[in-house]
Amino acid sequence: MGDVAMTVPVLRAVTDQYPHLKITVVTRAFFLPFFNELNNVEVYSVDLKGKHKGLLGLYKLSKELKKLRFDAVADLHNVLRSKILKFLFTGTKVVQIDKGRAEKKALTSRKVFKQLKTTHQRYADVFEALGYKIELSKPSFPKQKELTSSLKTFISNPEKKIIGIAPFAAHTSKMYPLDIMEEVIKHLSKDYNIILFGSKEEVKVLNDLETKYNTVSSTAGKLNLKEELVIISNLDVMLSMDSANGHLAAMHGVKVVTIWGVTHPYTGFKPFNQPDDYQLVADRGEFPLIPTSIYGNTYPANYENAASSISTKTILEKIKSLA
Repeated sequence: MGDVAMTVPVLRAVTDQYPHLKITVVTRAFFLPFFNELNNVEVYSVDLKGKHKGLLGLYKLSKELKKLRFDAVADLHNVLRSKILKFLFTGTKVVQIDKGRAEKKALTSRKVFKQLKTTHQRYADVFEALGYKIELSKPSFPKQKELTSSLKTFISNPEKKIIGIAPFAAHTSKMYPLDIMEEVIKHLSKDYNIILFGSKEEVKVLNDLETKYNTVSSTAGKLNLKEELVIISNLDVMLSMDSANGHLAAMHGVKVVTIWGVTHPYTGFKPFNQPDDYQLVADRGEFPLIPTSIYGNTYPANYENAASSISTKTILEKIKSLA
């Protein structure tokens, strides 16, 4: 989800700077709400568990897509499926993203420690190779979405600012320990509306937090993606792990404070248009092997709670300075 969300500000730049272009995004139907407000952008939904599954399914997909008569294909994913589609698109210009795998391997193996090219810039490079150089330094964002009456119930006090908190990530090594995160939530709930974001698997934990504090609400299991995006667009600040919710907030121009555990912003996955000082990184003096991996799925012993080396004071001060 995070990778898909990161394409949105780049596609907005493309369509703003080249308004004559028509773009078709080939992705899962679930992600359709990401692209609703982009000019000249349509979504072609793929069914990777049904008719587009496997080699035969990809062949069927290529036949369907060829009927749309694309002038060029931008492969922003560069995985096995898209490589197969590239082969099936013989005769059409295809440019694939350079993911910088060698550079990332050097970073995680401690051969170098420097900021790598951002994923957003790598997406932009694909369009430049197709003849559409774009500028990302002066982005535009969609207007704040209007809250429906049902969505307003998630805001306890309309007079107070709204802080979103997404405390989960795909791997626990990228998470701030939940017991310490509760301390952050407890302190912030005194001065702000807090809205928690998570998946259906995280409902119980987030509901428990909701019941403890009067100004805390959880969206987990209660809203669809489109509704969550409406609420996210109304946040004053999002506190996220190195995970998708930070990218969902960033694509709406919301300020995003990111907590990094065994991963690091140098890998290029920092949320779009967010300053370096919004990135709260684990103590590399205590955990010198960070980043241990690109996605946080591998790490040495005793690194699982590396994010806890970031003090609650640091997190609270940063959020209060931005809200």
